[in-house]
Amino acid sequence: MRIVVLAGGIGGARFLRGLKQAVPDDATITVIGNTGDDIHLFGLKVCPDLDTVMYTLGGGINEEQGWGRTDESFAVKEELAAYGVGPEWFGLGDRDFATHIVRTQMLAAGYPLSAVTQALCKRWQPGVRLIPMSDDRVETHVAVDLDGERRAVHFQEYWVKLRASVDAHAVVPVGAEQAKPAPGVLEAIAEADVILFPPSNPVVSVGTILAVPGIREAIAEAGVPVIGLSPIVGDAPVRGMADKVLAAVGVESSAAAVAEHYGSGLLDGWLVDTVDADVVPRIEEAGIKCRAVPLMMTDPEEGTAAAEMARAALALAEEVRTA
Repeated sequence: MRIVVLAGGIGGARFLRGLKQAVPDDATITVIGNTGDDIHLFGLKVCPDLDTVMYTLGGGINEEQGWGRTDESFAVKEELAAYGVGPEWFGLGDRDFATHIVRTQMLAAGYPLSAVTQALCKRWQPGVRLIPMSDDRVETHVAVDLDGERRAVHFQEYWVKLRASVDAHAVVPVGAEQAKPAPGVLEAIAEADVILFPPSNPVVSVGTILAVPGIREAIAEAGVPVIGLSPIVGDAPVRGMADKVLAAVGVESSAAAVAEHYGSGLLDGWLVDTVDADVVPRIEEAGIKCRAVPLMMTDPEEGTAAAEMARAALALAEEVRTA
């Protein structure tokens, strides 16, 4: 079984940990990672979503917060602050700095991001093939009103510094229209037996991946079941502030609305949480097969609940395949 997963950060990474438990030993998992969250800080290339997947599956993640390294220290960050060098709102730890230094050195030497990611994964052995959505630079920006004027800020500033405390008026993956899928992305989609959208942010994670020309089209034309899991449970995001960016693209914060946002031209099946079972008929009327199952990853470190979610997604894929 060849599985392709479009993944963002924490939710996608924790789902992947469960997926690895759920699939047969001979299954292969290719993860197409979001790079729209990437940012340059202190002269270094930081790839938050790629690193969260790599650390989570490789056993190096800070389980409590879901991002960054375990057993972390912040001496470098404190020294930079003592020099008056910012931004202070983005918490890079000392262990994390090492990853970004290696990545930046390799990029400066001419290696593409996909090759750099492969090299970093040799240390972490995540048990999946992790590919960035593109080797080209894509950065998600958010239009907000600050100090009485409309301005665009990097997604990380909106999410981490501002904590999505102001309304988002637009979300733009800058550079996506000119980007090309990274080597191996389209090939993995074409060879897949099933494609999964985990409960990652549908706008700035999965949506940004789909914004790279050729990826959405390849998935729609793959001819295999495409199954998504709702990141919205009971009209609220399971984690984070997805409702703020959904509003920016005119989508209500509900399991049904997110499924309709992806559309039947892309999705074949959709899982909602049991608390949203009443929306199953609405989603099926939109041409998307839908089932209600528990979608709360209540034991993120063990991954048992995520494994059950993955099994439900694969079961729905088989139901779609044999229908």
